[in-house]
Order: sequence, then C-alpha cells, then structure tokens
Amino acid sequence: MFKGILITKDETGYNSQLQEIDSSVLPEGEVTVRVEWSTLNYKDSLAITGKSPVVRCFPMIPGIDFAGTVIESSSPLWKVGDAVVHNGWGVGETHCGGLAQLARVKGEWLVPLAPEFSARQAMAIGTAGYTAMLCVLALEKHGIQPGTGEILVTGANGGVGSIAILLLSGLGYTVVAATGRVDQAEHLKVLGASEIIDRSQLSAPAKPIGKERWAGVIDTVGSHTLANACATTRYRGAVAACGLAGGMDFPSSVAPFILRGITLYGIDSVMAPPRVRQEAWARLASDLDPARLEAITQEIGMAEVCSVATDLLEGKVRGRVVVDVNR
Repeated sequence: MFKGILITKDETGYNSQLQEIDSSVLPEGEVTVRVEWSTLNYKDSLAITGKSPVVRCFPMIPGIDFAGTVIESSSPLWKVGDAVVHNGWGVGETHCGGLAQLARVKGEWLVPLAPEFSARQAMAIGTAGYTAMLCVLALEKHGIQPGTGEILVTGANGGVGSIAILLLSGLGYTVVAATGRVDQAEHLKVLGASEIIDRSQLSAPAKPIGKERWAGVIDTVGSHTLANACATTRYRGAVAACGLAGGMDFPSSVAPFILRGITLYGIDSVMAPPRVRQEAWARLASDLDPARLEAITQEIGMAEVCSVATDLLEGKVRGRVVVDVNR
C-alpha cells in the first residue's frame, strides 16, 4: 500500500481523493520509482477536477511529472538507486502518474536527474520548465538571438510563462509579458520582463495582419491570442505555440505566413523523443538559476492537491506548485 491521489468514475460520478492505494493499481512497466516530489500542472488540475476529459481510463493516479529513486528495474537503462525525472508520455491520462509515493513506467520514459538539481528543484521546473526550454530552443534554432528584437511571452504568470521569462531574460533577451493579472506586474519584472501588457490587447479577434513588433513569441494561450501574436510577428520571425489555456481554436489567416514568412513551431512536450528531452534538461541545468526558480515556487502536501487544483484552474495560482508526496 502507498499514499496517492486516486481518480475513480462509476455510477455515482467522478471522484478524486487522497487515499491508500494497493500496488496492484500500478500498471505494467520496467521501472518502479519511489517518488519523492511531484508537481501540479494545468493538465493535472483538469484531470483532478474532471473539468476536461483528460483521464482516459479508471482508476487513475494523476500527475504528469515526478522525480525520485529507482527501487526496481528490468530495464538496461536504469539500476536500483538511480535518481530519475519523468515528464509526459501520457502518464496521468492513460498510465498511472506521479501524484503518489510509487510510480511504474517504461524505462525510455525517464531521464536522469541532473546533478545540478535536487528532486524538489526538478519538480519546480517540471513539464512547465521543460516545455519553456523547448520553446526557447525552437527560437534559438530559428536564428533569433538576444539582439534580434523583443520576445513576447503570453500567459506570463503561469508555470510555462514564468520560467520562459526567467530563461529568456537570463540569456539576454528583451521580454514583453502578456498577462491577465497586470496587478502583478512588479513580480514579472523581477523575473526579467522589461514590459508588461494586458492580455486584452491580444484576446480580441485578430486582423489578418498587424503592425510588426515581435522577433519571436512563446505562446501558452492559443485561440485569438495566438492569432494576434502571429499577425504582429516581424518578418521571418517565429512563434512557438505550446498551450491552449484560451482555447484550442486558431482563428487566423495565412497572411503572416505568406506575406512575412513567419514560422509557427508546435511544441510537443508529451511525446518528445529522449534525445530532445535530454537536450532540454541539459540546457536547463546550465541556464536556469535555482535560486530565481525558488521565487516562483510554492510547496504543498498531498492533502492540499485537490483544493489547489481548483485554484489553479481559476487563475489564483502564480508560478509553480511542487508537491511533497510524503507529506
């Protein structure tokens, strides 16, 4: 038996609660990990609250991220005692996840915990920070350098947005942060944003093409925000799209692509191959200051997960939430 959040669904309805879970609930997998820290992401919150059909089979342990120590392994990639990190791969949706004291997964789904980070720090980064790094890498590989021009980050107070600002500002980029919480402008400036704009400037239906401004964009919102970002990106600029907090639709036109030659990069963190993950985590280890990361991190215990999940969906949570699975 081990402690974890378990989601069930039956004739009485949808239910998520902290409870003792029998190990028989764990799915097949080559590696069993004693989880030390997990985190609470937007997708986890959708799963826990049932606000969106994230969970595909029941019962399910949510949690797309975890960090811990290998206690059993039949994989040639890992041995007992290895410190590992997990992000994505459908865990918490179709495969039991990390908001529990034990997890069992395929060996190729794990990456080594970088010695620069503790398990707690790795979860403060989590899928949010790993995704932010994938976005930064996409802009860099496109040829956008710190002197190229302003970088727009949307959903700036969220996990991806906050870490994207930390990464970009640390690399020398000029960052403009778009947020619905402009009262927290000073916090975003501390992270490294040079300017704060209200998300309302980007949330109305977009014109086919607008005044050029952004050398690059990291968008976590989708819908009209992404359309407006594309319409105002400079000639041969790039937009990295990684989220859908504002909607899955993309009400845009081909104008920015055929008149300005901009590129829209889709950032997939869930199924990215191991080499891509390892590159992102290596760059996080070299580029992200753990002390600055701590400033946007709050810690909770397992008993608080379900209530904080609701707060996160209501926009009441800023930055990153790490979960001590043993508390």
